Amino acid sequence: MLREVESITIGDPIMHATKSSAALVLVGALFLSGCAAGGGAGPTATADACATLQTALRDISNGAQNTLASAGTPSEIQTRLEGYSERAAALAEGAENPDVAAALSAVDEKISDVAAAVATLPTDADGALDTDAVAEQQTAIQETVDEVKAACSG
Repeated sequence: MLREVESITIGDPIMHATKSSAALVLVGALFLSGCAAGGGAGPTATADACATLQTALRDISNGAQNTLASAGTPSEIQTRLEGYSERAAALAEGAENPDVAAALSAVDEKISDVAAAVATLPTDADGALDTDAVAEQQTAIQETVDEVKAACSG
């Protein structure tokens, strides 16, 4: 007897959460094997771990910046930004290198600050967030991401 199974769409929150969790587990495992000060991993392992971290961080940064630029209510934008902040916090918790952990915590804090500020950002006549205000927040996020890159490569 065949049962009908409900399909899962790409935008399904459960599927997204599963993918995010799997990515965080992978990045966490790589943190433990490299990208740590004095971690005993060879230069290749450390470079690979840092490259993986930077890929995960780029996804977080791009997602947060795209969320700011997207159409949506401030509440919707804030909720999505809080999700990116949580992902950055999870990366920070897994970092053994204190400089990398501190830089990742700064990314988490910056995205949290931006999420809190979304409700107060100016809007245009149509209710869309002011592009200059959005660009300013996007730049602030990118600057904190650049600090992680510097800490990981240093």
